This record gives sequence, C-alpha cells and structure tokens, in this order.
Amino acid sequence: MSLAIPDDQAVGRGSRLAEKRRQVYEPFFDAARDDDFIGVQTYNRSRIDAKGTLPKPKGASLTPTGEEFYPAALGGSVRYAHQATGKPVLVTENGIADPDDTLRQRFLPLALQALDQAITDGVPVLGYIHWSLLDNFEWLSGYKPKFGLVAVDRTTFKRTPKPSARIYAHLVQDRAGRR
Repeated sequence: MSLAIPDDQAVGRGSRLAEKRRQVYEPFFDAARDDDFIGVQTYNRSRIDAKGTLPKPKGASLTPTGEEFYPAALGGSVRYAHQATGKPVLVTENGIADPDDTLRQRFLPLALQALDQAITDGVPVLGYIHWSLLDNFEWLSGYKPKFGLVAVDRTTFKRTPKPSARIYAHLVQDRAGRR
C-alpha cells in the first residue's frame, strides 16, 4: 500500500497531531499490516495545533502551485511511516510542480539529503521514485502543472530532459558509488 503522507508536525500545546494520525493513517496501516513494505508519497508538510491544521507559515517560500517549498518533509514522513508500521519504506512519489525547473533543481538535493538522514537514523528505505519522469496529465489541473524531469511537447511528443534530470542522475550515481 502507498499513502500520501505529509510531514505532519505538532505545533504548540494540545496539538491534534495524534488524533489526525489515528483517524487518517492508522486504518490504512492496519490494512497493510501483512504487507512487506509501506509506500509513501510526500510533497509537503502540515502543521497542526490544538485547533487543527494551520495555514502555511507567513513568509514561507511557495511553489508556483501555492504549496510550501519544504523538501525536508520527505525525511519526516518516512520516519513516521516506519515508526508507525515497523515496515521498510518505499518512496513512491516525491517532487514538486515547477514550470521552469528552477525550484526542482534546488528541491531534489534537499529532499534526498533529508531521506539520507532518515536512513542514517535507521529507517530502512527500499528506494525512491521521483514524481514524475514526464510532465503528465494531472486530474484536477490538466497538463498545466509541470511535475516531470522530462518535458513533453504535446504536439510532437518529443521528450527533452530538464536540468533537474541531470541533477537527479548525478545524485543517484553518487549514492550508488557509496554502496
């Protein structure tokens, strides 16, 4: 099973974080109790206080789709998924929409650094799948948001790797060399 899990963070006294986790994730974790691993899709974080989910912090960097630019979310979500299930984690989606690829070039090294730290801290991570290889159709937004490492010309279907694809390739090669 793969779940979309933001990096939920408790804010202040009386945070409702535990309540959210009980209601939202535990039923799925229970259903996956016999699975070999848990899949995690992470795109951002949520901050939860005594009243519920807070808005994005004032002054936060935002992506073009209005989401908070917070690559470190990946580390928090995989830690939680492993702690809650005791299972190894496979990152099945992680990334951001970025029409000109400049934020993604910064995002990838920071997200993978957060994942590396979770691994160093003892989280068994089976792998990482970037979201997405190609600029694709998104159900609520059509072809407008650009999630891919590779641009697709919708007329000719020509595919062109973006600078972030090269960065991702180097990050993967560096990790493979360390094993």
